[in-house]
Amino acid sequence: MANVLITGSNRGIGLELARAYAAAGDRVFACCRSPDGAESLKALASSSGGKVTVHAVDVGDGASIATLGKAVGDTPIDILINNAGVLGGHPQTLDSIDFDAWMDALKVMTIGPFRVVQTLLSNLKAASGAKIMTVTSQLAASTWPFGTTYAYSSAKAGVNKVMQTLALDLKGDGIAVSMIHPGWVKTDMGGPGADITPEESAAGIKSVIAGLSMADTGKFYKWNGDIHPW
Repeated sequence: MANVLITGSNRGIGLELARAYAAAGDRVFACCRSPDGAESLKALASSSGGKVTVHAVDVGDGASIATLGKAVGDTPIDILINNAGVLGGHPQTLDSIDFDAWMDALKVMTIGPFRVVQTLLSNLKAASGAKIMTVTSQLAASTWPFGTTYAYSSAKAGVNKVMQTLALDLKGDGIAVSMIHPGWVKTDMGGPGADITPEESAAGIKSVIAGLSMADTGKFYKWNGDIHPW
């Protein structure tokens, strides 16, 4: 049994990851900004026999992350999945952009995952062969030519570099750190015309994490296990 902590687990990919790990018998710390409105997640926790617990955390807020750290206590964390994300406002064009929303995107998707790792570092070190996976996007890659989406793309590109740097700094601790593009997924953000379902994406991400070793630390994956060009 692994102890798994997932941010942004109230819907979409995060919710399906929580379901998948709970079904495998793992202990899941399921985190989201507003648990009161997370009916599907609360139902999963209620039916899990204690394997899933729901925790309120705003990964864009340092004090909220510190509170999460206290809730986790000294429990070893085998797998940390940084999944929480925001769009960063709409539209995101040269002519029209919400700078406050852009700043929020950076706090949630670039700085937030670093803070989560920093807060839970002793928990990760306490596990044997801990793994950190951050859900990012192909829009973070310089090899993916796509206009607009300034806030979202820059925040995801930023977290890729943060995770690559963490991979180097945590190598001596035996903690593998990687990033993953989840695919174009039929979520609130991806829309109904996307390529794959949240269940398919979550299954792919879980499979990549299962195969992750220190030889793979710092790599950028696709949900199907392929390496994503940067």
